[in-house]
Parts: sequence; structure tokens; C-alpha cells
Amino acid sequence: MAHSTSGEGVLERVVRILEAFTPTDRSLTVGEVSRRAGLPSTTGSRMVADMVEHGLLARDEHRRVRVGTRLWELASRASPTVSLRELAMPVLEELHRTVGHHAQLGVLDGEQVLFVERLSADQAVVNYTRIAARLPLHASSSGLVLLAHAPADLQERVLAGPLARFTPATPTDPGELRRRLADVRRDGFVVCPGYLHPEATGIAVPVRDEHRRVAAAVSVIVPNDDRARDHVPGLAAAARRIEQRLAAH
Repeated sequence: MAHSTSGEGVLERVVRILEAFTPTDRSLTVGEVSRRAGLPSTTGSRMVADMVEHGLLARDEHRRVRVGTRLWELASRASPTVSLRELAMPVLEELHRTVGHHAQLGVLDGEQVLFVERLSADQAVVNYTRIAARLPLHASSSGLVLLAHAPADLQERVLAGPLARFTPATPTDPGELRRRLADVRRDGFVVCPGYLHPEATGIAVPVRDEHRRVAAAVSVIVPNDDRARDHVPGLAAAARRIEQRLAAH
């Protein structure tokens, strides 16, 4: 693989260019892409042009750049999350209709939870999650479920911090988090009142594959009130239906 004079591979720079885009910044100028990717403007401009030519990026009518549909097409061919999302969708839709706020599906990706689906509604409680967005494992209900069943070395890295605090309720003490993870494994669910926003409670349960390994977390985001915990049985039932669909696939 070709390397720059700094010894950095082309693929590393391509990844940084793609990571410049976020769920809230879906189109950028070439200069913004270069700055976010840490590239000289001439290098960034040349690489963006090459990626546009291959369909990995695309330009809009204002010459701003966005992720190209070909990248989505290539990723969709092999991504294990595609079949998971497709199989879970009918169950998520039913769960969403019942809850009336947010229903979402997240998977472990590195040291974060990646949300592959999110269903919402008008007038629903505040929620920071977007499709293809990420949240820290320690501060989100889906993240805590996934972290509780993650390999021990990953748990230790996360617990070693830093652990960002989003509200006064966000757990940032490693000892407290260890106890929370043990509770998740024992109880099979987690309730996170006000961890990311004072007005919202996240509730999540694991979804296991045919080998009984935790493949995902299904969660709802509801108002932070004394009725939030009432959603646990319905959420657990939804997870079991997703598991049945996975096993039958």
C-alpha cells in the first residue's frame, strides 16, 4: 500500500476523510474535509476528487461533498448488521407503536454503541440517538447492556476511563459501573434514568444470537418518570421475538 512521506498509508487517510462526516454534518466543503482529516489542503482536495470519481464521495449542487451511495452499496453487501436490522424491523415497529416514543437497535463497535436503527415519533421525549450514530458505552442503556457482555479486556479499557459525564446521573465511578454491569448480567435489563438527558430514561435488554452470544441491544427511550420501568416486560418480549427471527433465518 502506498504511503505518504510521513509514512501514513493511503487507506488511513481515506478513513479519516470518511470520519470527517457525522450524522449532523452530512455535507462539507473540501476545505472542511481536509481540516477535519488533518490533511494539507492540496492532498485533501486531490483525495476527495479521487473518491468522488470512484463514487465513495459525491458533490451536491453547491459543490459540497457528502458520502457517496456507492460506499453504502458496498458496505451493505457484507455487513452483518443489515440482516440483523431487517429481521428486527417488524418487532421494532410494533415496539415503537406500543411505547410511542423511541425504539432502537444498537450493536457493539469498538468502545462505543453503534445504532443501526431508530424509530421515533412527533412529540417524543428528547433523544440524542440517530441512525449510524454512536454513544459511549458507560452512559447509554444499550451501551451498558453490550458492555456487560463484552470481553473482560474491553470492559477494563472502558472502566479505566475517561468516563464522560453528561448529567449528574451519569455513572462515572468505575466501582459503581462494575456493580451496574453485574446487575445487568443478573437481571437481564438496565434502566438508566437521566444518564444522557435529565428528561429521558433509557431502557435496554440484550438480543442473543443462535449461539446465545449477545449480538445487539434493543432499547426504548421514554420520559424520566415513575412509569419508565413498566416498559421492561414489553422490551424483553420484543428481544425474544427478535431472537426467534434470528434463529429461524
